[in-house]
Amino acid sequence: MRTYTVKKVIAGILIHIELIIVAVAVLYPLLWVIGSSVNPVNGINRGTMIPEQPTLANYVRLFEKTKFAAWYLNTLYVAVLTTVFSMLLHTMTAFSFARFKFRGRKTGLLAVMILQMFPSFLGLTALYMVALNFRMLNNLNMLVIIYVAGGIPGNIWLVRGYMLNIPKSIDEAAFIDGASKLQLFVKLILPLSMPIVFFIAVTSFMGPWMDYMLPRYLINRDAKRTLAIGLFDLVTRSNNDFTAFCAGCVLVAVPITIMYMVFQRFLLEGLTAGANKGE
Repeated sequence: MRTYTVKKVIAGILIHIELIIVAVAVLYPLLWVIGSSVNPVNGINRGTMIPEQPTLANYVRLFEKTKFAAWYLNTLYVAVLTTVFSMLLHTMTAFSFARFKFRGRKTGLLAVMILQMFPSFLGLTALYMVALNFRMLNNLNMLVIIYVAGGIPGNIWLVRGYMLNIPKSIDEAAFIDGASKLQLFVKLILPLSMPIVFFIAVTSFMGPWMDYMLPRYLINRDAKRTLAIGLFDLVTRSNNDFTAFCAGCVLVAVPITIMYMVFQRFLLEGLTAGANKGE
C-alpha cells in the first residue's frame, strides 16, 4: 500500500497546477483565434472565443475577396519541394560524414557547426542581391533553394549523430556481399534512420508556412505571395479584415497539425536520438 508524504502531495499539486497553467496559456489563444474566425463581427477588439452567432462567412470571403487559394498553393509548392530536397540532400550528406573518412571531413564539419551560429536574417541583403543577379526575384524556386540550403547545418549534425549510432558492422557485411555505397545507403542506412528523416521532413515542411521575412524580401507580385505575406497584409492595410485573417490562420494550421499527428512518434524519437554527436 502506497504511503504519501506531505512533500510528495504538495509536489504533485504544484506539478498539476503548472500543467494547467501551461495548457491554458497554449489553448486559450488557439481557441480565441478559432472563435474569432467564425465571429460575424469584424475587429480585433471584438474577437471572442465563443461568438453568439457563428458563421462561415469569413472563410467564404477569404477565398472570394483575396487570392488565398493562390497563396495556399504557392506555400504548399514551396513546402513540398523543400521537404523532398531536404530529405535527399541532408540525409545523403550526413551519411557521407557519418560513415566515411575523407580529406577535409573534420574541416567540413567544423564549417557546418560555425554556420549554425549565425542568425539567418543576417544574410537577407546578400540573398536579395543573389536573387536579383540571377533574375530569380518573385520566383518560388528561389525560396526552395534558400530553405534547403539554410537547413543544411542543423540537419546534417542531427542526422549524422543518429547514423553514428548504427553499427558499422552493417557496412562491412554489406560490402562483403558486394553492395555499393549507394545500395548501402538506400537499402540499409536510410530505412534504419527513418525516425530522424521524418523529423527533418516535418520541420522542413513547417518552415515555409510560418516564414514571413524571407518571402517579403524576395516576393513582390501578389500572385506569387506566400500565406505569411498575404495574411499579414490582411491586418496591416487600412481596411483590415481581422476575422478573415483568423480564418486564414486556422486553415494554415490544418496541414501542420495533420503532419504532427501522423508523425508524432517519429518526431519524439528524432528529437532525442539525433542529439548524440557521436565520435
